[in-house]
Parts: sequence; structure tokens; C-alpha cells
Amino acid sequence: MLPVRRPPRILPLVALLLGVLLAGCGPQPAGSADTAEREVRRAVADWSRTVPEALAGIPLTDWAYEVSSVRRDGARALAAARLRYRLAGYDTAPEESAREVELVREDGAWRVGADRPAPGALPQLWDQGPVSVAAGTHSLVLGGAGQSAGTLREIAAEADRAVPAASAAWPGPWAGRVVVLVPGSLDAMARLLGRPADTYRGLGAVTTGRVGAGPAPADRVVVNPEGYAGLGAEGRRIILTHEVAHVATRAATSATTPLWLSEGFADWAAYRGAAAAPAQAAPALARAVRRGELPGELPRTEDFAFGGDPDAAARAYEGAWLACRLIAAEWGGKALVELYGRAGREPLETALRSTLGVDRAGLTQAWQESLRGELR
Repeated sequence: MLPVRRPPRILPLVALLLGVLLAGCGPQPAGSADTAEREVRRAVADWSRTVPEALAGIPLTDWAYEVSSVRRDGARALAAARLRYRLAGYDTAPEESAREVELVREDGAWRVGADRPAPGALPQLWDQGPVSVAAGTHSLVLGGAGQSAGTLREIAAEADRAVPAASAAWPGPWAGRVVVLVPGSLDAMARLLGRPADTYRGLGAVTTGRVGAGPAPADRVVVNPEGYAGLGAEGRRIILTHEVAHVATRAATSATTPLWLSEGFADWAAYRGAAAAPAQAAPALARAVRRGELPGELPRTEDFAFGGDPDAAARAYEGAWLACRLIAAEWGGKALVELYGRAGREPLETALRSTLGVDRAGLTQAWQESLRGELR
């Protein structure tokens, strides 16, 4: 038998190599990726402790950036963060915005060089340029780049008149104050809301916000500066009262609230006390009724779509207003308010029977009869 040949002893070399590899996986010295990320996060936290000087005129509070991730490339870094803030006296919960913070490393320290909306996120008004502020008794108006102080003061005065008008129509609890944003142009408004400009062309204003009860930032009424400027004094009053009524009813509004009821109620609040006859205030629907085109049903959700047939959308809004006007006239304003509240909590048929004593078909028939009588 031949003697067994044993392999040479290479264990010391393997152990040495393994030790080197393991050393690379252990805790990193200062300047490593982990340390750099901590430094970036700390730099963002330090930078965000104070509101930027350019925004000093806005009553911002609870201003904070929370970094969720960091991407570093040498002396540059991008931090994905969430901005949270409140408008003092208006927001009961923080407003949130996804942000991308860019940093550079200079003289051994990370410094913030830029702050912008995260990819795909909506901008804040101040991302579009300098912001001006006009404070009313019941309103806070923030104007985008190019808006004059006089225009903002006029809108604040109109919003101050709209708040008590909405409160008179809606006795339910609400904050009794409103935040109005006035972007610099229609295109700026569209970018702020993330929709094509044609969606809002011809509109005076829209309202953004969360539906339902619970803590939430104050709704924002966003004015289309081009559409609003083309309105007369009465049109501006109606538009802002309509939008403020949406703010007032927001906590009672849910996914089950029919759009004809929410839009019709807001118009009912805006038109209360107006001198215009129904045929004058609802011209598109009046023309249709005179042509023999009486609506076969209450306006559907899709009838209110922005960017579609403007005449069809006008008929939907006018029909919704006249439905709520009819309810208030026949059953009383309190019944309309109660119907609104119930429709946000239960099926419409149940809400109708509980408050008006009719079903949807009965209300539709009464509405059609009122259209024949008032619009011909």
C-alpha cells in the first residue's frame, strides 16, 4: 500500500483571507455609508428646524421633515422626506407633502442645496415662487407669484362674507374659517392640483380636502385667477359661498353622499337671498326644458365631470341646485340639512324616507314638476 499523501497545510492562508473579508463586513469607520447616511439625516433635521425665511409671512407651525431614505453619490445626496406642517389657527391636523431634499458635502459637512416636490408629488404653492398673504376675519388667503396685494385683500373680504353665509345655511359644527389659495395663473393652478389646465378653464374656484369626520387639515379653496377675474361682483359672491359651503359640510360628506346633493346644497347656500329667478340662474337647464328635454332622473355623478361637455355639466349643477331648492321650499331648510347628514351615513333611499317621507322616484317626480313650472 502506498503511503497516503496529505495536502499541504493552507489553513493559515484561508483564515487570513476570511479575516480580511469579514473585516469588510463589520462596523464601518467614520466616513462609511452608514455614517454618511446618519450625517445626511442629521443635516436635514438641523436645516428643517426653522421655517425658510421666504415663508416667514405664512403662519406655519409644527414644521418638520421626516427622512425615509437616502441615496448618496460621492459628495452629493438625495433624501426622500415627508414635510408636515399646519397653518396656525386653521389646520387641526398636519398637512403632508412628499419632498426630495438635495444635499452637497462641503468642508466636511452636509448642507441642503435644494428642496423640491418628490417625483410624482404635487407641489406646494411656494414651489411656484414667492407667496403673499392676506388675513381676513374668517379667512387666510395665500397668493402665488404675480398676485397683487389688492387682489388678495378683495378675495379675503369676499371670503369673510362667504363664511357667515355658509354658516347660516349649514348649522352643523364646523371651524367657521377658510383657507384660500390664489395661484399666479390657470396653468399654475393646474400644476398645483395635478390636472390639465382645461379641467379648470371657465371655473371660478374649486375645493380640495378629505371627506368624512376625523382630524384633517383645513380644506383649501383654490381660486382660478382667470375664471374668477371674469366674474362680476355677484358671481364672485356665489362662487366663494359655494366653495365655503363645501368646506362647512366636509365632515358630514362621505362617499355615499350623492354628488347632486353635495353640489346642490352648496349652490342652495350660495343662491339664498339672490334676486335672480330660477330661469335666469339656470339658463342651460331652462333651454333644455323649453326644447322638451326634461331630465329623466336626478343628475348622476358622471354628469358633473370637469373637462367634458360644459353645457351638460351646467345642466347638472343647475338641476342639483333646483332639487335642493325644492326640498328646502317643500320640506324646509332643516329637512334639507338633515337629509344631507343622513345621506353621508346611510343609503339615500333610507335617508329620503326618514327625512322627507318619499323615495327617490317620488322626489324625482316632484323635481320634474317643479322644472316644468319654473323653467318654461
